[in-house]
Amino acid sequence: METRLRFAPSPTGRLHVGNARIALVNWLFARQAKGTFLLRLDDTDAERSNSEFARGIEEDLRWLGIEWDDFARQSARMKRYTAALERLRKSNRLYACYETAEELENKRTVLMSRGLPPIYDREALAKTVDDHAVFAAEGRIPYWRFKLNNAAIVWNDLARGHVAFEGRDLSDPVLVRADGRPLYSLSSVVDDGELFVTHVIRGEDHVANTAVQIQLFEALGYRLPAFAHLPLLADEKGQNLSKRLDSASLAGLRDDGIEALAVAGYLAHLGTSQAADGREDLSALTETFDINAFGRATPRFDASELERLNARVLHHLPFELVSERFASMQLDAADEEFWLAVRPNITRFTDVAEWWSICHGSVVPVIEDRPFCDAAAELLPPEPWDDSSWSNWTKAIAAATGRKGRELFHPLRLALTGLDHGPELKRLLPMLGRQRAILRLNGNAA
Repeated sequence: METRLRFAPSPTGRLHVGNARIALVNWLFARQAKGTFLLRLDDTDAERSNSEFARGIEEDLRWLGIEWDDFARQSARMKRYTAALERLRKSNRLYACYETAEELENKRTVLMSRGLPPIYDREALAKTVDDHAVFAAEGRIPYWRFKLNNAAIVWNDLARGHVAFEGRDLSDPVLVRADGRPLYSLSSVVDDGELFVTHVIRGEDHVANTAVQIQLFEALGYRLPAFAHLPLLADEKGQNLSKRLDSASLAGLRDDGIEALAVAGYLAHLGTSQAADGREDLSALTETFDINAFGRATPRFDASELERLNARVLHHLPFELVSERFASMQLDAADEEFWLAVRPNITRFTDVAEWWSICHGSVVPVIEDRPFCDAAAELLPPEPWDDSSWSNWTKAIAAATGRKGRELFHPLRLALTGLDHGPELKRLLPMLGRQRAILRLNGNAA
């Protein structure tokens, strides 16, 4: 059977790094196995889901480099859930319940006060036909639960290893709310079963859900997929990142100038013993992907580490991958020579604008030693210049002034660029040109 994985976000917000990591891991697994990747929007919550968030999720995934082979919306599959419910009803695995939210909360409170787990007591199963008639007369609309078997539920988790539950230790899950909306436990199983998903990779907060859903898969006659539950991300302080509204969103990272390759590399390695080196593209990440490499410890998302990786990614990007971006910044004349000169000194791609201005715009020079700069201006060789011009010029200055090291190079950098740091001047000098260099050495803005 073809390997088939899915990412199933709810379009109730934009993607953050927590669910983006799950999307990426599923995609890498599918691509490495030469299988298919399904994007499924779990949009049955009509009150919170909207088309703007759905478009945003697709935009975020494409920015990250994730494309999908198939697409589905749960809102378009409601008839399939109704059919599945009917099968469960006929097999006596579905039953109606009439407790209010307040009554259920009271039951949970009592159980927990006794030190007992808040497992539903199946009171609804004892109700008679007459009881149901009374509830109906009162205007109560039932919600529906799936009756679990009191049997062992065991699976070999690809991330956690052996996992075991007992059916008697779990609450019968609600499959349908009183308003008729199917809930996650049902719709996810029906979709995974009928859309032929072979592997389900998700967060470890779904482990108990998986135990319940395994019985649902079996009750509905679907092939059981393999499961992997990865630890949820935490922030630098150890707080659960996936559950926080202010989690780092992909849109926010993109707007902040973080490269998609940096995010992909960081998330693909987060939770493993290996770190991204900034050289890997998605093909390389696919080749080295290993679901067994993820540990059980909680991985921490470190924004500063991502920023450092972002710089390394930029330092390795070839010109052909960034040339179109220069045009979008109205730097059409920027060429490979310029890119190779400045890329070791940028942490965001937008930093190139500053270096373009230094090379081709106006800079207020910093004159640390005017007599020295005047002498250096007099020794500037005639054009044309190349990579050897800087070396020849500074050798002539050293011979004339006796200076060397920082005493020689630092005042030249300050005068030519206005900064005390930056790319190699042997690369920048030919781009500055002789006229601009003389003006700056003379203390004139140019």
